[in-house]
Amino acid sequence: MFKTIKSKTLFQKSLTIFLLAMTAVMFSSAAMSVQSLRGDRPLDSKSNKVSKHKVNTEEGGYDRNYKLQPPLIPHKIEKYRITLKGNGCLKCHSKKSHKKEKAPMVGKSHFIGRDGKETKTISKRRYFCNQCHAPQTKDSPLVENVYEGI
Repeated sequence: MFKTIKSKTLFQKSLTIFLLAMTAVMFSSAAMSVQSLRGDRPLDSKSNKVSKHKVNTEEGGYDRNYKLQPPLIPHKIEKYRITLKGNGCLKCHSKKSHKKEKAPMVGKSHFIGRDGKETKTISKRRYFCNQCHAPQTKDSPLVENVYEGI
């Protein structure tokens, strides 16, 4: 019985020392290697101005890379506003106006509610278009793309 008590306290001391050493190593390496994306700028100062990128417009749209990929936006959208009261995308892509505007209609999947039933208006969970759809820019890629679609 005496040996188990002695070995438990020795184990507890060893574990405590190990955990303290690991904590010290973790905090000292984290303090040295972590840096904000803002650089040395304090949080209460203004960040650097983001450079503008030229939007690539593509007549007829872009090909999809995989079957269920959300279509890419082939035109500028910077003046379009999407708020709870209105959606600028629907001026051209709604059921009513897509033929007149010669634009693709919003997908049928966007008219299915959370319960799986078809709705007359766009589902609230599909209303904010630029959560899935994005315009393309004429920038060179940061890394080589080796993806091959199906």
